[in-house]
Amino acid sequence: MSDLELHDTIRAVVYRDGVLRLLDQRGLPNGEQFLDCTSLQQVASAIRDLVVRGAPAIGIAAAWAVVLEAKRLAAAGERVDASTLRTPIDHLVDARPTAVNLSWALRRMRTVLADSPSDPLQVLTAEAQAIQDEDLAANRAMGEIGAGLLGYGVGVLTHCNTGSLATAGFGTALGVIRAGYASGRIARVYAGETRPWLQGARLTMWELMRDRIPAQLIVDSAAAYLMASGAIQWVIVGADRVAANGDVANKIGTYQLAIGARHHGVKFMVVAPSSTVDMAMADGGQIEIELRKPDELLEFAGRRTVVDGARAWNPVFDVTPANLVDVLVTERGAIHRPDITGMREMFANPDRECA
Repeated sequence: MSDLELHDTIRAVVYRDGVLRLLDQRGLPNGEQFLDCTSLQQVASAIRDLVVRGAPAIGIAAAWAVVLEAKRLAAAGERVDASTLRTPIDHLVDARPTAVNLSWALRRMRTVLADSPSDPLQVLTAEAQAIQDEDLAANRAMGEIGAGLLGYGVGVLTHCNTGSLATAGFGTALGVIRAGYASGRIARVYAGETRPWLQGARLTMWELMRDRIPAQLIVDSAAAYLMASGAIQWVIVGADRVAANGDVANKIGTYQLAIGARHHGVKFMVVAPSSTVDMAMADGGQIEIELRKPDELLEFAGRRTVVDGARAWNPVFDVTPANLVDVLVTERGAIHRPDITGMREMFANPDRECA
């Protein structure tokens, strides 16, 4: 086993024989439990309830959900086409509004149906598999590109979870960390806890420890002090949507990390596949930011921790302006100081590569 393979052992979304098996991320790190989904409704609930999360993984799961619905229709002797799948697909789109990969993957599934194939179930299955395979290949490419920009012996801080749990495997920002550690470029890894769901503490640390990458956990509010100490040279994060001007929507707390990084001279890297780029959205101000239930802040492990009568505001994402991003890494290459010009040059031509 190569060093890189040693640090890449997790697959959280697996489809086989009519069953979509999802590693239930709500129970990590205390146990590895899997949820077997056999219907589109089960997958939609799993996406909404955070059984599966991370923009690429959500898109992959949704694509397989369309396959499950097509199988149900076929088994019932009903037509499998754009009209019979329209309402179920719309139901999936509503499950998580901020992550663009969800609507992107479902558009791909709609497109292959629009050609009126003679065997729609086979075509849909092949398209879902392609979406999953392409994501894994993109992650490996981004890992190599991003790691090559780091230098040697550097310290990095990451936020939320952007690894195998959030993708087809290997990860986006965590893929850069995996590749960077395997190549000796990264010497120190820190992960923020990522309140209120603790994806950094529960998920990222679990991935790093499982894949033998030493790391230290910090509370979210320690990030600026860590930067001031000189222990890190890079902040590396993922994205749930990147607008046409380079603005980035990512897990809440990303914006303040970018501000702190710029103040302390720490480089800020965003790693996201091209499926996360939304060139139809002019800037980050147009991105719908998902608000979740206040109870996620007012309770912990099912018990209220805040005085009765208190209220809470619970946005799940924030938007980091492009002028705080030092480099955006996609599988097509890297854009330094992304702006509308650089984004158009990279994404106007799908065959273009840039380093």
